Amino acid sequence: MVKVLLFAQFQEAAGRESVEIEAGGQTVSHVKSTLKENYNVLDLDHAQVTVNDEYKDMDTQLSDGDTVAFIPPQS
Repeated sequence: MVKVLLFAQFQEAAGRESVEIEAGGQTVSHVKSTLKENYNVLDLDHAQVTVNDEYKDMDTQLSDGDTVAFIPPQS
């Protein structure tokens, strides 16, 4: 399982601060798709992403126990 932290409008869209997703061996892009499909978090295209507190891209491979955070763009 991968823990996904959500902030600001992403948190509001999902109705929760975090979710757990079966994504070990998958990419951050897979998590993004899962959030869109299953949690109605749609506006993730400009989000910054961290994996275990380090900025990463959508192609980053995940392992069970990782923590992924989607951080909305700041205006």
